[in-house]
Amino acid sequence: MTPTDATAPQGEEPPDRRTDGSTSEVLHAPEAEQAALGENDIAAARSRSAAERADARRRQRVRGVVEWAVVILGAILIAFLVRTFLFQAFFIPSESMEPTLVNRDRVIVNKLGYQLHDVNRGDLIVFGRPPNEPVEAIEELIKRVVAVEGETVEARDGSVYINRQRLHEPYLTEGTFTAAFGPVEVPPGHVFVLGDNRGNSRDSRVFGPVDEDLIVGRAFVRVWPLGRLAFL
Repeated sequence: MTPTDATAPQGEEPPDRRTDGSTSEVLHAPEAEQAALGENDIAAARSRSAAERADARRRQRVRGVVEWAVVILGAILIAFLVRTFLFQAFFIPSESMEPTLVNRDRVIVNKLGYQLHDVNRGDLIVFGRPPNEPVEAIEELIKRVVAVEGETVEARDGSVYINRQRLHEPYLTEGTFTAAFGPVEVPPGHVFVLGDNRGNSRDSRVFGPVDEDLIVGRAFVRVWPLGRLAFL
């Protein structure tokens, strides 16, 4: 029997056998040290994971703030462009357009329309204060166009006449009386305007025909109060 074939004494673990037939002692780290190392690795991994989650949440918050900032700025820009070039809301400050519009009504004005077509008789227009009006007067007025350039307008017998033809005005309260004025020939690039409340309106009978350059746009819908929502 060779030495390598001998059995280990009873109660002893046989030595590890190398592939070359020799034996050696197995060197292991203490179990407590291995456990400590394992716990440190787990803690480090957890710490990294928590840091990564916190970083991800931080990036998400920043991205959300940036997205909302873009949305808000975009909305402001669109509102500015719409208000400047397309539509604008106006508040009715007086009774001069009753019964069509009453005090505190709100209307939407189309600012683009007159870039595409002429002003028409019957339009409700918003325009800047005429230069011959006092500075304390309302800055922007709303009136109805009753005559355009080249026409002769006058009032007699309680009615308005255009080129000697009586003007049909279905928007007036029945029995409305228009005090006599004129005749007035409307010059090029101007319109003649009147309030629907003929007895309580400061209009072209006072400040003359309105230069079309002063026109902001045409009021086409009443939006407030909701119970009076209607196209004009």
